[in-house]
Amino acid sequence: MATRDRFGKWALSWPPLLYLVLFFLIPSLIMLVAAFRQPGDYGGLAPLYLIEDGHRVWQLTLDNFHRLVEEPLYVELFIKSAGYAAITTVVCLVMAYPLAWLIARSGKKYRDLLLLLVILPFWSNFLIRIYAWMIILGPQSAFTKALNTVLVALGFEPVRLLFTSFAVIVGLVYVHLPFMVLPLYANLEKHDMALLDAAQDLGANAWQRFWRVTWPLSLPGVFAGSALVFIPALGMFAIPDILGGTESIMIGNLIKQQILDTRDWPFGSVLSIMLTGGVLLIAVLGAVVARKGKARG
Repeated sequence: MATRDRFGKWALSWPPLLYLVLFFLIPSLIMLVAAFRQPGDYGGLAPLYLIEDGHRVWQLTLDNFHRLVEEPLYVELFIKSAGYAAITTVVCLVMAYPLAWLIARSGKKYRDLLLLLVILPFWSNFLIRIYAWMIILGPQSAFTKALNTVLVALGFEPVRLLFTSFAVIVGLVYVHLPFMVLPLYANLEKHDMALLDAAQDLGANAWQRFWRVTWPLSLPGVFAGSALVFIPALGMFAIPDILGGTESIMIGNLIKQQILDTRDWPFGSVLSIMLTGGVLLIAVLGAVVARKGKARG
């Protein structure tokens, strides 16, 4: 029986472990090695070593890391990307929380329909949805014209929506909002309404019931949704490319540019290591904060 249980545990743990090794650990190691190599004459990677006078000379360098440290532009771009991701996370949380609460407290028939509407955007192609926002925010769109008409009537200057930071935030929120709604719904749906009734019987008003009962119980869903939004938003490059223009590029755009356009694979690997390390650090800090919050609760 013990052997069968041990085999069952291994059978369940090996597939995800193998997936992580193949698609995260090995690519990360390749990227780490590439970060210490020199760029090739025509892009890509230079040979790992040369033979000179019968001796093997390794072509490894720290210049790529020095370039990252000496040029503040790259660190500033990472901070800018983290700011975009943080704003996206906060906006998604503010928008998703009442929606998730509404879904969790709806009847069974309406709950399934509302959940279907939340995941409905996933049925269409990602790029098509982003290009749709390009049309909506374009200078000749009905939305932009109506907004500028109102602004001019109020005495303000007309605004440009497309190819701005605003457009990038809109695109990021639109794409990642379901990833905040679903964890929050999964958490809020399990709450015992008797706790709110008890708090009301003790004299708590609606705000106190939310802040003292609902919010602490929903923190696991908040942390899970925030991680699912912040981490992919930090490395996003398609949305800034399409909606943001040259002034709203993020760290993902720079990595894409180094790898695909300039073909400077070593420096692109350094930037990728910085992004991966930053994401892992944020994930660890989030896990620590979530654990402390759970322990206090």
